[in-house]
Amino acid sequence: MDKYKVLKDVFGYDTFREGQEGLIDSTLAGRDVLGIMPTGAGKSICFQVPALLFQGITIVVSPLISLMKDQVAALNAAGVHAAFINSSLTEGQYRKAMEFAARGRYKIIYAAPERLMTDSFLALVNQVEISMVAVDEAHCISQWGQDFRPSYLKIAEFIQVLPKRPVIAAYTATATRAVKEDILCILGLQNPFVAVTGYDRKNLCFAVEKPKDKIQALLDYLDKNREKSGIIYCNTRKNVEEIHRRLIQEGYPAVRYHAGLSDEEKKQNQEDFIYDRMPVMVATNAFGMGIDKSNVRFVLHFNMPKDIESYYQEAGRAGRDGEPGECVLYYAGQDVKTNEFLINQQMENEEFDREDMELIRGRNFERLRKMTFYCFTNECLREYILRYFGEYGGNYCGNCKNCLTEFQDTDVTKEAESILKLVKTSGQRYGIQAVTDAVHGSDSAKVRQFHLNENTYYGVLKDRTIVRIRQILNDLLVKDYLVLTAGDYPVLRLGERGKAMLDGAEEQVLLKLPKEQPKMQSSAKSGKQKVTDEVKYPLLFERLRQKRYKMAQEAKVPPYIIFSDKTLRQMSTYLPVTKEEMLSINGVGNSKYEKYGEAFAEEIRNFIKENGIEK
Repeated sequence: MDKYKVLKDVFGYDTFREGQEGLIDSTLAGRDVLGIMPTGAGKSICFQVPALLFQGITIVVSPLISLMKDQVAALNAAGVHAAFINSSLTEGQYRKAMEFAARGRYKIIYAAPERLMTDSFLALVNQVEISMVAVDEAHCISQWGQDFRPSYLKIAEFIQVLPKRPVIAAYTATATRAVKEDILCILGLQNPFVAVTGYDRKNLCFAVEKPKDKIQALLDYLDKNREKSGIIYCNTRKNVEEIHRRLIQEGYPAVRYHAGLSDEEKKQNQEDFIYDRMPVMVATNAFGMGIDKSNVRFVLHFNMPKDIESYYQEAGRAGRDGEPGECVLYYAGQDVKTNEFLINQQMENEEFDREDMELIRGRNFERLRKMTFYCFTNECLREYILRYFGEYGGNYCGNCKNCLTEFQDTDVTKEAESILKLVKTSGQRYGIQAVTDAVHGSDSAKVRQFHLNENTYYGVLKDRTIVRIRQILNDLLVKDYLVLTAGDYPVLRLGERGKAMLDGAEEQVLLKLPKEQPKMQSSAKSGKQKVTDEVKYPLLFERLRQKRYKMAQEAKVPPYIIFSDKTLRQMSTYLPVTKEEMLSINGVGNSKYEKYGEAFAEEIRNFIKENGIEK
């Protein structure tokens, strides 16, 4: 077998996606690799294809039980012998899995990082040939990343004690330059082939909303998207409970997930969501890492996350099948305060010395600052995210709320200068609210307490509304005219551009303001399922979905393990009824055809006959 035959026969795909082939070829040539690929780009294919061609066993290090279960279930459904080794196994199951592994039954073994250095696992790897160690979610190895896991540091130690050094392959969806350097260094990758295929997910539509009533905005959105599956992220357990309770009251089929629930309830709720029994999940960020549910059509953030990395990873759980997905963030000022509290609380629970703690805390607050700016920028939202990860493209993507909103430029140079001058003359010692009140001429307690009513620039913008002053101030922060310090009492200071402007640099400050309501061309506006517009026979698509659901229930696997929505849409357009026609459909390989193909072909034949369709 070669890589193309494995790709088609096992996984059902005719061609490799961008970046996959170079990583696979390098791996098969015995070279270490690092792949940085967005969610849904097919990272797992990059190490699963070589694993099936290597003579020995591949160890895949994975951070979460749910991730391992999903990928092992998908491999077994595709006819590949795979297993996972983690704490969810009983003692008897663990012994049996280790016994089968020692006999060479499995080509791929998923293992939690905590298991690597145990006596039993080390005994196993000394009995068998290890061809490759693949590190999934590799960003977890870096303490500068958003999801540092100390247990990942055991991977390097594990590699060193192996009888023979295997090929090392590392993969992640999100990595800034510092995180990328950590992965290369800590894992000790030797002359690695590095592929960064880009962070862009063109099928995702991004939007930031600032509703007065978040709950009502959420209900309005769900009312227009009743037939879709999605995730609603909250930053506290309390919010999860409140929203879940309200959705149940309103009749929405929703489940919840957070660390305060019992293991049994978390497992049941996760399965209900994955198996499409309950299409809406309300959760904290404890949910989702490694969840390979391909038909998530929307991800709503009820609260702003603490950094861009977390937001993009969570939002990226929409549209994993390449079909359109919507990512909407509901922002409120309290979100910043809540995240500051969560950052401080996290640092108190981590085992770092004081110097490291302050350094990490500072980095966390800086990431929070950039996340907040995302919520205020009027520029392209996609471009903002890509630029954060070091990619630069155009300033117009055509698939985010900002790009689909008509703006007009308003010259606010004089107002900007007034705000900057007040910040400077007051000693750069006060926060956003105090500065806003002072330039507006408000007689607030803070203004009197800090004697800002005695400042030369007090009330200089009294003819502007508080809302407009805050818009200008936020724009100055986004564009680095002003900087907001981190800590419990953040204050405004002049940024580099602000200093230059006050030193006489001629610069015009333009504020982009909406001309009219956004013209988002998304399914959220119409309330219709966009997928039916792309399918020639939408009624057949629904029948195939029902067929898949029943088969999934019988087989006790998630529906997408059988066939993805994308595969069913192709079936509902091209009407394959023979084995040859079925195998030409994206996502149908020999193994899946043998298991499921004829049942779906029979459903299509019946549809053709009932509707008098000529093929």
